[in-house]
Amino acid sequence: MKQGLKAILPALLVMRYSCAAEASLRNDSVQSLPDIEVLGRQSEPGVVAPQTLHGEQLEKLNSHSVADALRYFSGVQIKDYGGVGGVKTIDIRSMGSHHTGVFYDGLQLGNAQNGQIDLGRYSLDNIESISLYNGQKSQIFQPARDFASGSAIYIRSKTPQFAPGRRHSLTARFRTGSFGLANPVLNASFKLSEAVSLTASAEYSYATGRYRFRYRKLFSDGTVAWDTTATRRNGDISALRLEAGAYGTMSRGTWQAKAYYYDSERGIPGAIVNNVWKNSQRQWDKNFFIQGSIQRQESDRYEWMASAKYARDRMRYLNPDTTLMYIDNTFRQDELYLSTTHKLTLLPGWEAALAADWVHNYLESDMANFLFPRRDMLLASLSTALSRGTFHAQAGVLLSYVHDTRLKNPAMSDKKRISSVIKRATPSLYLSWRPWPSRDLTIHAYGKQVFRMPTFNDLYYTDIGNADLKPERATQWDIGAAWQHTGGGILDGVRLGGDAYYNLISDKIIAVPKGTGQYRWMMMNIGRVKILGAEANADLALMPFHNMPHPVSDLRLHGRFSYTFQSARDFSDPTDCLDAAGTYKGQIAYIPRHSFSIAADAQWRFLQLNYSFIYAGERWQNSSNIPENYVQPWYTHDLSAALRLPFRHWELGMTIEVNNLLDQQYEVIANYPMPGRNYRLTISATF
Repeated sequence: MKQGLKAILPALLVMRYSCAAEASLRNDSVQSLPDIEVLGRQSEPGVVAPQTLHGEQLEKLNSHSVADALRYFSGVQIKDYGGVGGVKTIDIRSMGSHHTGVFYDGLQLGNAQNGQIDLGRYSLDNIESISLYNGQKSQIFQPARDFASGSAIYIRSKTPQFAPGRRHSLTARFRTGSFGLANPVLNASFKLSEAVSLTASAEYSYATGRYRFRYRKLFSDGTVAWDTTATRRNGDISALRLEAGAYGTMSRGTWQAKAYYYDSERGIPGAIVNNVWKNSQRQWDKNFFIQGSIQRQESDRYEWMASAKYARDRMRYLNPDTTLMYIDNTFRQDELYLSTTHKLTLLPGWEAALAADWVHNYLESDMANFLFPRRDMLLASLSTALSRGTFHAQAGVLLSYVHDTRLKNPAMSDKKRISSVIKRATPSLYLSWRPWPSRDLTIHAYGKQVFRMPTFNDLYYTDIGNADLKPERATQWDIGAAWQHTGGGILDGVRLGGDAYYNLISDKIIAVPKGTGQYRWMMMNIGRVKILGAEANADLALMPFHNMPHPVSDLRLHGRFSYTFQSARDFSDPTDCLDAAGTYKGQIAYIPRHSFSIAADAQWRFLQLNYSFIYAGERWQNSSNIPENYVQPWYTHDLSAALRLPFRHWELGMTIEVNNLLDQQYEVIANYPMPGRNYRLTISATF
């Protein structure tokens, strides 16, 4: 395994969060390892490699959802609205969640209605790896839509794995713990032939979401406004997830297909304001998609790929509180996606790729005066990659054509539709260089322009939407370096990396008061944000007793560290600095200047002990950085111990977790208290 890793080091420039002893390779076809077979797709090396967590690394982090795992990446802020079933969205390098593309098995998850993906609903029980790319995946052989985001999260579900001589595998898992958690999971794989394998996964989650918390607020002069203990309510969730996948190989190519279904009902615990401690809002979600892709290398110089997807999402929101406003609305959105990509090797070390995508979105609702919007996007990318010795470069341009239509007047019987068109061209350039070919130091840099379309809610939501909104524009610059070393002694592997970056967002879409009343709002393009940041990462693997006799030599230690500094300031209105509550040059909402995480584990034979620590510094509720908007720093310590007992044809596992060990009382979002100390027990069996 280590020899294979050394063979690809010249092509991997930054590899974070992966232990050298645990590195894995993925190939187009079935690859033979000593104990298992893995069927997967080729992963083309990129100019700037991502931050990645995979396999056992995900299991060591006391993480239950994708959102929990992403907290350990540098540059990431998770907006967690509390409660076991609370919504969790991601903000990367302070650009906002709308600039982050989330891809599941290679194709993007869409939400044209509000542009946000709730990462809390994606469990890790069927996830093989999670990768974070800043800017974009720095590869040219990818769909045009992959170039359209300011950053990208790639989630890869587990591919079939089989022991020698076996044609199936089965994993059953049951998780229970605090807040009434009950979480059975079943994953199965079947090998139909040497070329075709199937997977199936089912998961049910239930939790009451009730937990005690301490709530303490101070007046501006520092005196205590109130200090009380209460129980968080209306945070329950009941969710069912079903997945099925098919994976196959053919002559000079691979293909895969996936079907996904998610059905949930959850309470929305809401913010604790105006002495209201319980909310009654409910939300029902049904999400379904089916997708497939095929990739084939026709010759040594030409390769192509095609993908297709259909998704249908249904969301019902109920607010039965008539003292505010009774709301019971249902939204249904459909997405159809087609893509084709072609790559040609022009000369040795010089490649070019052309991709074309079509995305169709339609939203309907039972709201009064709803405009029933439709959106068709045509995306085309032309990119090229050049490699000369230790120098690598990639350049590309994305052409976007967006056509929106909506009802002119829903009350009229003729249902006349009006339309608008937006055209954009956005370039990108990625560079990397190894100054000394015999050493593992790499310097990389990139620049990219990107834009994000206003969501349907931004444009057309009744009363607050603004159909004249322009897209947000963003410019990204980054320079960084990485050094890595692998050995066979006590120091089994080490990686160090760092980046400095600057992002500028113009025409930022924000909500502003409509007219003179502060209770009515409208979306406007008046925002301007400048983001200056730096990231540092370290990854260390040790074998302290490698020269000792077996089994003492089996002890392995692994640790990772990430640190992020971000100055993300609001430059929207220079006149808004005349009083203490002004927002000009203020740090934008919920972005800490300093944050870091530590994760460490010790593994000896069948036993494993894991520890993790996360810290987020002081923040503000909005760009007015005054004491009334101050949000305190927070941190958590998590511990877990795991035991795995392998038998002849099966394996038994048990994990005990203690999360928020010191019972820290904290808020990620103001007025949304998070759980204190809590416990989880997981029992699993693999056949």
